[in-house]
Amino acid sequence: MLTHSNGQDWHVSWHSVDDPQEGRPHGAAGICVTAPDELVLISHDGEHWGFPAGRPEGTETIEETLGREMLEEACVTVIGSRLLGYSRSECVRGRELGLVLIRSYWRAEVRLEEWAPEFEIQHRRLVPESEAKTYVRDPDLAATRVSFRALDVAATGDGLGPSLRSVPGGEFGEQGSNA
Repeated sequence: MLTHSNGQDWHVSWHSVDDPQEGRPHGAAGICVTAPDELVLISHDGEHWGFPAGRPEGTETIEETLGREMLEEACVTVIGSRLLGYSRSECVRGRELGLVLIRSYWRAEVRLEEWAPEFEIQHRRLVPESEAKTYVRDPDLAATRVSFRALDVAATGDGLGPSLRSVPGGEFGEQGSNA
């Protein structure tokens, strides 16, 4: 799917865990689920709701990025996670022509912490996991379609990677397609 951002055109696609993509790591996004199957959504403006996400800092692993960003943006602690897939964004017109950005998407079982926003995120809400698509609205259509694809994979388990992290005693014991 084509999208326009910051004066550039990007081709955005979804890739399963068994089709990892080459490109610049662009961080991790988490579909954060609480023990009673509620989804944690965040918003900058109270209108567009999506998943907490962010880029790696320094030499962080992608799993470390996931944990840090979920805590910073959504005030949740990741207690288990499973890789869902990747979004691949390639600049096809503009100053970064040829740049390929890869973002990993995870299903993260989380524990809610006190809501104390410190950074750019001002809003958090909990919604029933089964109603997520009613609420998830990113600022552009391509991002929303990628989010919906990640939700579908999280719900069905199709293409899930192995569980990469689980805290003992915790509460939670299609390739190359356009998003």
